[in-house]
Amino acid sequence: MKLFLLLIISLFASASYAEDLLVPLSKFDNDSQQLTNSKVLEFWGYHNYDDNDNYQNILKLRYYNPLAAGDWRGRIRLDTSYASNFNSISSANNSGQYSAGNTMVTIWGQDRTFLKPLGALVGGRVIFPFGNNGQWAVGPQLGWSFVPEVDSELGVTDFSPLLRYMYGFDTKNNSQTINPNQPALVRNLQVFPTIGFQLSPNTMLRFWDENGAVYNSAGGGWFVPLDAMVTHRPFKDWVFAVGASKQVLQTYRQYDWSTYAKISYNF
Repeated sequence: MKLFLLLIISLFASASYAEDLLVPLSKFDNDSQQLTNSKVLEFWGYHNYDDNDNYQNILKLRYYNPLAAGDWRGRIRLDTSYASNFNSISSANNSGQYSAGNTMVTIWGQDRTFLKPLGALVGGRVIFPFGNNGQWAVGPQLGWSFVPEVDSELGVTDFSPLLRYMYGFDTKNNSQTINPNQPALVRNLQVFPTIGFQLSPNTMLRFWDENGAVYNSAGGGWFVPLDAMVTHRPFKDWVFAVGASKQVLQTYRQYDWSTYAKISYNF
């Protein structure tokens, strides 16, 4: 009996400590409607490894812009990149040769009436068949942003999950002969359980912000990484960030590890 009482007291103490450490789910407010009107220009650099002696360097340009149409308010994001693929026996010259990478457009927003019960930001993405992508891909997405109503010891800033399903299809020029390195047609569900923590007034730690989990609906299999990024705002309009991602479950092959950094300018 004493052992049982001790166990009950321990459970209550643990629950109380957990609430102080994190934030109870009931204490989050849906903040998805609060979209910023700022324009953002970002420069990204990635260094990836696929666990098969293949490396990839990527230079990416990303731009955010506000959108409005009637009662609808939203955002548009444009991505374009250059990529270089090489391995450990490639010459220095080969490892520095870049070609066109993925180019895509993402739009999301919220109308006052459309899918209002979801309380979500509804949108979609289009990936163009340029460079090393070799296929069109389109897909809808749903995103939310929840902010805590109370403070926590860990400084939770937000919980911003996002779900996206991408569907790829061929173009008339997409063949193994023309593009022998083209990837398989995309059929996947992307899951971003993004959560942020305030480390200092100008520094944040974010998990699964840049890289999320992927489920391959075509052939089965999951790719689940541990993704973390530290962002720092030294000036009002500038943000610097470094991050890394390491696969922890890979029954659907993507990459072994990835490191990345960005410079962001808000205006």
